[in-house]
Amino acid sequence: MKMKTAAVFVHGLFLNGAEFTLLRRRLAAQHGFQTHRFSYPTVRGSMAGAVAQLTRFVERIDAERIHFIGHSLGGLVLCRYFQNANPARDGRVVLLGSPVAGSSSARAVARHAWLRGVIGPLVNAELVDDCDPRTWDCGRDLALIAGTRPMGLGRLFARMQEDSDGTVAVSETRLPGHTAHLVLPVSHMGMLTSARVARHVGSFLTRGRFEP
Repeated sequence: MKMKTAAVFVHGLFLNGAEFTLLRRRLAAQHGFQTHRFSYPTVRGSMAGAVAQLTRFVERIDAERIHFIGHSLGGLVLCRYFQNANPARDGRVVLLGSPVAGSSSARAVARHAWLRGVIGPLVNAELVDDCDPRTWDCGRDLALIAGTRPMGLGRLFARMQEDSDGTVAVSETRLPGHTAHLVLPVSHMGMLTSARVARHVGSFLTRGRFEP
């Protein structure tokens, strides 16, 4: 009997998870995953609250294996989730355009007092005020995908001196302890609709490695 496998999607700042629709459909069609969209308040909420919500959300999923896909800020939520929780069911994790090594865009935005309020306390706590380096040491396979097509709001505030997806620089997506890192010619939001990204995500979740 085939193991029932679920995939949980965690969205980024100002979003609600609807932007994952095409990626969810592709992974469900190509790999048979049950897909679940987790939504949380990105501006008014806190990281502790988001992690607690995600913990309860995952506990209600009926599946033997659970994979996780996080986009942008959603990847930071997943990092904190695995720091604080120890899910009994196995699964792999993929982060898409997540600034796990810091965010020059967020720091540039936060220099303006009124914009600091717009991005909210969760982003300020994780990407502006908290400068402690992150590591991945929970024992789960982790893949990171970065983009090099600079089309994103981050360019309005930060002058990036390296390849970026328009919001997050490639170097900002690297996390010590990761299993695989891939750089593709996609933008910060475009990676969610890219068929190429979907193939690589599906390959890593099912086999633990990206496509050749």
